[in-house]
Amino acid sequence: MTPSHGATVRAALSAWYTHGHRDLPWRRTRDPWAIWVSEVMLQQTRAESVVPYWQKFLERFPTPAALAAAPLEDLLGLWAGLGYYARARHLHAAAVALVERHAGVVPEAPEAFAALPGVGRYTLGAVLSIAFDRPLPVLDGNVARVLSRLVALDADPRATATQKRLWDLATQLLSESAPGLHNQALMELGATVCLPRRPDCLLCPLVSVCEARRAGLEETLPRPAARAAQSRHALVSALVSVRTEDGPGVWLSQRAPDGLLGGLWELPTCEAAGPEALGALGLRVDASSEYRTIEHAFTHRKWTVRTWRGEGEPTGGGYAAHRVVPLSALTAAGLTGPALKSLHAWQVDGAPVRRGAGRKAVQTD
Repeated sequence: MTPSHGATVRAALSAWYTHGHRDLPWRRTRDPWAIWVSEVMLQQTRAESVVPYWQKFLERFPTPAALAAAPLEDLLGLWAGLGYYARARHLHAAAVALVERHAGVVPEAPEAFAALPGVGRYTLGAVLSIAFDRPLPVLDGNVARVLSRLVALDADPRATATQKRLWDLATQLLSESAPGLHNQALMELGATVCLPRRPDCLLCPLVSVCEARRAGLEETLPRPAARAAQSRHALVSALVSVRTEDGPGVWLSQRAPDGLLGGLWELPTCEAAGPEALGALGLRVDASSEYRTIEHAFTHRKWTVRTWRGEGEPTGGGYAAHRVVPLSALTAAGLTGPALKSLHAWQVDGAPVRRGAGRKAVQTD
């Protein structure tokens, strides 16, 4: 990539983005907190799905201090359905650190911002370039695809050596006068034109300098890495109904804070083939009675969960807590995707409807 090619890329991206980018709400602000939240939510999630979550989040937590003052459980309840819950836990920890170290103000200095929990090189570049025009590059999946095709890089973009080459290229191409606009243009190009399958090269502002297009490799680069096999797991759970002062309710169990779906609530569950295993949680289940079956796919595993109606009060099981939740409060309970599907399978009144509730949804932590 010569200096003249770099200048061509920067000019073409700037003109294209200025006249044709999507009108997303986080692009109408320079508030670093709002931009940061959007970037965290957008990781591994489509922009259309993020918009309502982002809006609700900022209504509830308009500042880092507001989030820091709230229990993590409140955030997880609002986040439910977005997946990748480690993002939410890191953001909460970062808000607490902001209040403790920076009086609740997002720091402009790269060293200070990078020291906050959950802030990696991508988040650092995205937030500080967009909010403060700091000349820092970005590299996410969309940008990696654009750059790999631009120079016809035939390598796994997730490999360490390839990542270094792509970060170097992103730095080389970066516009020092308008880094935020430049980074957003690269991300937008990958999200809307330079697609994984069937890229719309005729609409691409970089088609004249794209080496992959010139070589006829635009649909094969970057080459995907081999996917790991998906493991299968059989689980059993119990729907235990309880009367409360606020009407009918159910027992829920909170998963341990670390690990898969950490901190979220679910029906009391065991990884086992038969419902007898639920006895270890102090629950009684009639194995001969009817049950409902749901499936839930994660990135590298797939759960098949059978749910029976049960009796008793759950205890232990490696859970952080157990509690009765009125059906009227299920929407704010921070339910796991599998639990939500099981509640829908049993047609429980009050079970919230959200993205990821379908049987084919894929979720990850």
